[in-house]
Amino acid sequence: MEVTTMRRIDGWVGTPICALLTGVRKITDPFRRQMPEVSQRILVVKLAEQGATVVAYSALKRAIEMVGAENVFFVVFAENRFIIDQLELIPRDNVIALRADKGILALAMDICRALGRFWEEKVDTSVDFEYYARASAILSFMSGASRRVGFHSFAGEASYRGDLMTHRLVFNPFLHAGQIFRFLVEAIAVSPTTLPAMDTPRWEDEQPPLIEPTASELEEVKEIVDQVTGSETKPPLILLNANTGDLLPLRRWPRDRYVELARRLLGRYPDIYIGLTGSPSEAAGAQELVDQIGSDRCVNFGGTTTLRQLLILYFLAEVMVTNDSGPAHYSALAPIDVITLFGPETPASFGSLSPRSHLFWAGLPCSPCINAFNDRWSPCQNNLCMQGITVDEVFGRVCRVYDRRRAS
Repeated sequence: MEVTTMRRIDGWVGTPICALLTGVRKITDPFRRQMPEVSQRILVVKLAEQGATVVAYSALKRAIEMVGAENVFFVVFAENRFIIDQLELIPRDNVIALRADKGILALAMDICRALGRFWEEKVDTSVDFEYYARASAILSFMSGASRRVGFHSFAGEASYRGDLMTHRLVFNPFLHAGQIFRFLVEAIAVSPTTLPAMDTPRWEDEQPPLIEPTASELEEVKEIVDQVTGSETKPPLILLNANTGDLLPLRRWPRDRYVELARRLLGRYPDIYIGLTGSPSEAAGAQELVDQIGSDRCVNFGGTTTLRQLLILYFLAEVMVTNDSGPAHYSALAPIDVITLFGPETPASFGSLSPRSHLFWAGLPCSPCINAFNDRWSPCQNNLCMQGITVDEVFGRVCRVYDRRRAS
């Protein structure tokens, strides 16, 4: 299902459902089961964005500390399930995937099954990691959890989604997303009568460990590299994730700049290969860039790997340059250095916290224009914030990072 369709459904259908359920809540609250003093089973709702799941690592670990991994459940759209499995925090049987990409009927059937699972497991606490989505608020309410933690629009500062949370929090745009997710989990133990005020001290964000590819997995991906590059010498590899199929086109760095960057890197380092990455749907766009770059040492990895193999490909590469998108975050599970280009969103909130992360942001007066309060929609038609990042700047940073890695 396309993201624009999902947003429309969330708004047009989700809004009246949230209003209806708010009325149901007010009528039925006196008859609902009592909220337990201490949570026993926690449901985390994070439907979209695999990169955000990596950022939520510290929050998920905290939830597990509270009730144990076997008592934490996670609901996600099926196409975004991959990373939660790679983190190896929550038992796979406790991850409930909804097939939003298979049409309304399949999604409705999966939601019914998910709700049945929540009721069967007697989930008593739900934590909504989505900022102001109606679908996640509805799932939280329908889960049967008597304690429901999530963001609330107190003064019309964000999209209406009813009054379905028992623990209503104010969204703080000055916190990093990792802190926000942890903030939500910590609120589980706070009395709802004191919220939205919280005196919980700030905490250090914990980064997820690197994944551990098996010898056979590494060999398999090396064979893919050999096939794509046509070289058996395992040349140094720099990856470009131009993200030609991005759901937020405003986040794209101009394509001609990726072309110029690749040509300059190939000229500077005669032994390297440049690899364009992307999903199967992005493979054709990546190939167009490869053709424009016009070098035998520039190849297309788009659509040649599974997501697991893509993570392992990061183990075989030195540096990646990417738009602000999922790979900027889940590459933190590999030892690659990542240079991320920000524009309509701010790295202060969404930048990877990996020690191998390098961030660019032009910081124009109009940026960031995409945020939790506008459903991540902007009227902008000309992303000057991305155009303000020059090839000279990115080329210089790539060279410094690459030279340091090769010298170590």
